[in-house]
Amino acid sequence: MAILHKATLTPSKDELLNAHVATIPALADVVGTDLSRIAAYRFDDPAGEVGVETHLLQRDSGPVAQIPLTYRGSPLAGADEWLVDTMDHSVLGKRWVYNACGDPVYVSELLRAILTGGTQVEQYLETDEGPVLVEPTARVIGSGTPGTPVPIIDAVLAHLQGTDTVVTAGGWELVVRHLIVDHPAATGPSLSGTWPSNETPVLLAFIRP
Repeated sequence: MAILHKATLTPSKDELLNAHVATIPALADVVGTDLSRIAAYRFDDPAGEVGVETHLLQRDSGPVAQIPLTYRGSPLAGADEWLVDTMDHSVLGKRWVYNACGDPVYVSELLRAILTGGTQVEQYLETDEGPVLVEPTARVIGSGTPGTPVPIIDAVLAHLQGTDTVVTAGGWELVVRHLIVDHPAATGPSLSGTWPSNETPVLLAFIRP
C-alpha cells in the first residue's frame, strides 16, 4: 500500500522527469521534449522507507516513455551515478530521487512482481478525514505464479542499452523498457501493463532467458 500526500514539490515531477529524459539521447530523440505524465504505477518497499513509482510519459499521441524512480529520505550509498535530482517535498522534506534501475528496492520489487504474478499496489491519499483510495492510472501484472521464491537483492549492476536498461541482480538479468512504441511478445517472465489510452497489454519489463 502506498500513501500519497497533498504536497508541493520543487522541482515538480514533470520538470524532473523531462530533465531526466533529456539525459538519455536515444530516448529523447524519439519521444521528444515537453512530455506529460499520462499514468503511473507504484510498488511497495517492504520496509516502508522508499517510494517506488514508475511514470508513463507522452507528448501528444507520440510514443510513450517509461521512467521508474525511487524517492528516498537520505542518499543511497554508492549510487551517485543513479541520482536524478533532489526534491523538496512540503510534507516529507528533502527527497533524493534516483533512477530506480540502480536502486535495489525497485529491482527487488520488480523481480517480485514478475516472478509471483504481482501487480501495482493500492494507493491512498491522506486527507483530514483519513486515507482515501485512489483509482490507479496504470495497471500492471507479472507473468509468474504466486509463491515463487524471490531472491534477496542488496546490490545491482545496471547499464543503458539503447532505450532499455539492463539490470543484473540476484542471478537474474532484467530488461526495463523505456521506449514503449510497439507491442513485442514476451519470450520469458515479464511485466505487462495497460492505461486508459492503451488498453492492450504492453511489455514493460522482462527477464532475459
